Amino acid sequence: MAFIRAIKSIFWNDQEGRMRAFWRIALHTGMFLILTTVLGTGMMILLLLFGPALGIDIQTIFTSGDVLQIAQEPWVGTVIIPGATFMSVILTTFLAGRIFDRRKFKDFGLQFSLRWWGDFGFGLALGAILMGAIFLIGLLTNSIRVTGFFQTPNENISFVSGMVQTLILFILVGIYEELLSRGYHLINLAEGFNLKLLGKKWALFIAILISSAVFGILHLANPNASWVSALNISLAGMVFGLGMVLTGRLAIPMGMHITWNFFQSAVFGFSVSGLEPGVVIIATEPVGPAWLTGGLFGPEAGLLGVGAIILGGILIYLWVRWRGESSANLDLAVYKKKDG
Repeated sequence: MAFIRAIKSIFWNDQEGRMRAFWRIALHTGMFLILTTVLGTGMMILLLLFGPALGIDIQTIFTSGDVLQIAQEPWVGTVIIPGATFMSVILTTFLAGRIFDRRKFKDFGLQFSLRWWGDFGFGLALGAILMGAIFLIGLLTNSIRVTGFFQTPNENISFVSGMVQTLILFILVGIYEELLSRGYHLINLAEGFNLKLLGKKWALFIAILISSAVFGILHLANPNASWVSALNISLAGMVFGLGMVLTGRLAIPMGMHITWNFFQSAVFGFSVSGLEPGVVIIATEPVGPAWLTGGLFGPEAGLLGVGAIILGGILIYLWVRWRGESSANLDLAVYKKKDG
């Protein structure tokens, strides 16, 4: 019996009445990958059926073997594919939260209130201001050059349509990446590492480090990525995590993530994590050294981006302190049984 209890304890926490954090995260990941595959397959079928009506020559694309070209079609790569990922993250997090975590969906930092929306508005403003600072410093140091205004590289879409698509894209990305990394991963890791030997503070610190490291590593699959860019993306993840840990809400990281990406791409024409911008208000190109501008990957891979990320962390702390929440929300590392 003792052996059986020891084996069971590897998978199950009797005190909490649920699986341990590692297995919760593993099962959530498996659910996400399966649902993403199912939705992706369904999306491809719909494109095969209705692609011609949308002006997409599916047959030619598949014949050429360049399936990735589909993502470059209007609305597909900016709305349909991110939309499928968004639905996958939302649904799997809701189900995993109910089945494995034994918590409500709102407990992943989505307790909407006036304070939540106030933080969200601050995050939106912060992302725009920080990217504007990168642009201005780049101009002043002659490391960034303006090459045009109101450009639309894809002749199949209008400027307004392209701008709407870009905005939808980064709203979806900002929500589902933060819900996944700073919502599900960070909370479960913090609870999992909340051991007597470590305590709640160290559990939160380790959770931020690991969730941010995973966040950075996932971006290694992006074009022009490197270990430097992955490290800098991880640093950005830590700043996003700071907003979550100080408030217990995803409002600041979601808001900042959305406008950081949108202003980076659609307003100032920078690459976003290696992905080239579509329609832009101000077209730019990096002419300074890559260690400063980030080169083809975008500002996150350069010193300009690192400086903005660090400044963002400082401003988040000052904002939260002004709002009366200057200490870490240690309750994030403590699981509280809830009914329903």
